[in-house]
Amino acid sequence: MPKLLQLNKRAFFEDLDYEPHAGQWEVHRSSARRRVVACGVRWGKTLCAAMEGLAAAMEPSDRSIGWVVAPTYDLADRVFRKIVLIATRELRHRIVDMSESERRLVLRNLGGGLSEIRAKSADNPVSLLGEGLDWLIVDEASRLKPTIWQSHLSQRLIDKQGWALLISTPKGKGYLYDLYRRGQGRDEGFQSWNYPSWTNPILNAELIERERGRLPEAVFRQEYGAEFLEGAGAVFRNIRECATGAWEAPRSGETYCAGLDLAKTEDYTVLVILNPRKEVVFVDRFHRLDWSIQIERIKAALDRFNQARVFVDSTGAGEPIFESLRRANINAVSYPFTMKSKAALVDNLVLLLERRELILPRPEVWPEGIDELEAFEFSVSESGNVKSGAPSGTHDDCVMALALAAWAARRPAGQDQVAIVTRPWYQLGSASGLRFSEGGFGLGFQ
Repeated sequence: MPKLLQLNKRAFFEDLDYEPHAGQWEVHRSSARRRVVACGVRWGKTLCAAMEGLAAAMEPSDRSIGWVVAPTYDLADRVFRKIVLIATRELRHRIVDMSESERRLVLRNLGGGLSEIRAKSADNPVSLLGEGLDWLIVDEASRLKPTIWQSHLSQRLIDKQGWALLISTPKGKGYLYDLYRRGQGRDEGFQSWNYPSWTNPILNAELIERERGRLPEAVFRQEYGAEFLEGAGAVFRNIRECATGAWEAPRSGETYCAGLDLAKTEDYTVLVILNPRKEVVFVDRFHRLDWSIQIERIKAALDRFNQARVFVDSTGAGEPIFESLRRANINAVSYPFTMKSKAALVDNLVLLLERRELILPRPEVWPEGIDELEAFEFSVSESGNVKSGAPSGTHDDCVMALALAAWAARRPAGQDQVAIVTRPWYQLGSASGLRFSEGGFGLGFQ
């Protein structure tokens, strides 16, 4: 059935009581097949993308398919649930089918055909194979692995000549930066926008300016100023420079120390062991094992390394496991995780890496650990809170086990009482060469 009608986007938005600000209108007016919106937090990217997807679904056609994709389902749900919310409120009479478990919405479009919208997670690339798409929205595109875009998503658009809208706050100069540059007049099929948060007229500019005073300058420039900066959100530096080591067999007479991060739900249990020269000589990483088997495995490794002393996160569910470790005659030291105690661990690890006093296994030897350290970042949430940790949908188990081992290495046996560093993290800059904005802030974990 040929398209006899074309959606009047402006009238459609008015009917849904959506009033885009000037920057959002530029995105909606564009007919480029590839659009990249690299803007600051709270600029309005999510709403803009949701309305663009909903407008595409209402275009007259026999059948259309559109996906909302993000690095994890939690992130994909932001745009998809906004679409569902607006559809159930304003277009309920056009809903044909809706499945929360499948993250699927089917609408009757203006031509009488069916338009399907699905939310997808890029953490399982196999689920991205298959059918051709009429349109695609990628949220948090800067966090997506380049191969996902190149090998799994862009190909879905070829046979139907579909369009893609990639939205994100900038994160370094990766593949998204390359796509952004193509949209700056270098490729007629691309169009891109790069606006700071304060160009959203509904945001309070004074409140944003206050954030400048409490954030490291580079983080503010990236998260609010929407600048493409290399390493702006990175917590750790010199990772590759320190990654020159390898696994090492135990040596008789040496005193080893270890850190143990216990699995929670889908996380991994990770054991990291350091020698007296602060070289990572052993790592064990596993999950979905019975706790009794895990304890036996941990004990065997620690015993091999001369009954190494191990610092353990004993928070919550970790407390009974810690007691089981002690009953197994493991030299375990309790380290309860709080905001301050966790910040102290990271502070210490930052300094060791900054001063290159810690030797990590080479990237090809310990790829999971190096990847986690490099991904560990500062970020600003949609609600404006500063947080530090692994990106959503990824792990930090190796990082925390390493941080616990590094903390154990600085405390001689017999001095195991946990000391909490109350000094804000940014004040460590003068000793390490780190540079922060004058206001600075202590690390907060959420």
